Amino acid sequence: MRAPGEVTIEPVTSRRELKRFIRMAAAIYRDDPAWVPPLMVERLALLDKRRNPYFEHAEAAYWLACRDGVPVGRISAQVDRLVEETRGERIGHFGMFECVEDPVVAEALFGTAERWLAERGCARAEGPFNLSINGEIGLLVEGFDTPPALMMGHARPWYRRLVEAQGYAKAKDVFAYELDLTKGPPERITRFVEASRRNPRFRLHEIDMRRYDEELETVIDIFNDAWSENWGFVPLTHAEARHMAGEIRPLIDPTCVQICSYQGQPAAMMVALYDLNALIADLGGRLLPFGWLKLLWRMKTRYPERFRVPLMGVRKAHQNTRQGAAMALLLIEAIRQGCVAKGARWGELSWILEDNHGMRDILDEIGCRIYKTYRIFGKKLG
Repeated sequence: MRAPGEVTIEPVTSRRELKRFIRMAAAIYRDDPAWVPPLMVERLALLDKRRNPYFEHAEAAYWLACRDGVPVGRISAQVDRLVEETRGERIGHFGMFECVEDPVVAEALFGTAERWLAERGCARAEGPFNLSINGEIGLLVEGFDTPPALMMGHARPWYRRLVEAQGYAKAKDVFAYELDLTKGPPERITRFVEASRRNPRFRLHEIDMRRYDEELETVIDIFNDAWSENWGFVPLTHAEARHMAGEIRPLIDPTCVQICSYQGQPAAMMVALYDLNALIADLGGRLLPFGWLKLLWRMKTRYPERFRVPLMGVRKAHQNTRQGAAMALLLIEAIRQGCVAKGARWGELSWILEDNHGMRDILDEIGCRIYKTYRIFGKKLG
């Protein structure tokens, strides 16, 4: 017989339990005006092991922590074969972490997740990853007063203390930069961009929606090459790329997805998407019965003012070169000008690794500023 107030850990195995797992976050953020309830349909698609191609190379488990039958926390644990192949060691991930301000609950959640990872041969745990490094990553540690952008996370300030109390330490920070799109870059940057536009070696083109799948394949090919030596890199598979292409298509304005060729070869790309979070904040995560009508109306009747850049990259051969910087700035300016001409005002460029000094220098030069910091934690198991 369970004692009153005892914390129990319940595995999530059915679709009904998965919905409960997703919904429990609402109670944690009930009085937080910056929280944006994710759409239930999107969270189910992410966590459904039959629908998400991530599970072609990974396995995961989800748990709810309950006290007297009421959910008070949740966590996931993942083992991804591609992580071991790219990093050379068996590293497990945790994610989807939400918790009341209670170290007893956090200890029960992390203890369960770590045992599951250890049983699968993991010597180290890192996270949070929802579910992989190519998705929503890191724990928000600075910037709690503003809502998260599309595909970025939010957190309560006490989460960091709960995670660190379980023996986790910083592995890496990633930054979200914001940019006032209505303000152009400094004059010296404008001159450099204009000179690059006149250079016949560079050619920009916006995505051709008639060749959408082919164009997205090029984008992902550049991404996998450009990011291949970054910390924690795991390539996007063809199946994941196709899945992503379908997921983001409704959020694409062709003006905001551009590829830059250098001497006739695709060498850099940038993808900016409507910040859907700005449109769904008041829907409570539900599209039924009338949420989908509100969302459709908002997307059709006014051009979004907010954008997020989730994908950007320059092929390795051009990184840390003058032509690489030129391509990055050409892409940023082309998309910024195109968005502003239609009514956009604000953009987020994220996430940026703390040691990606080349990109950080470019963002500093054009007037971006860090407004949120997300932290990835790590811990040795056993």
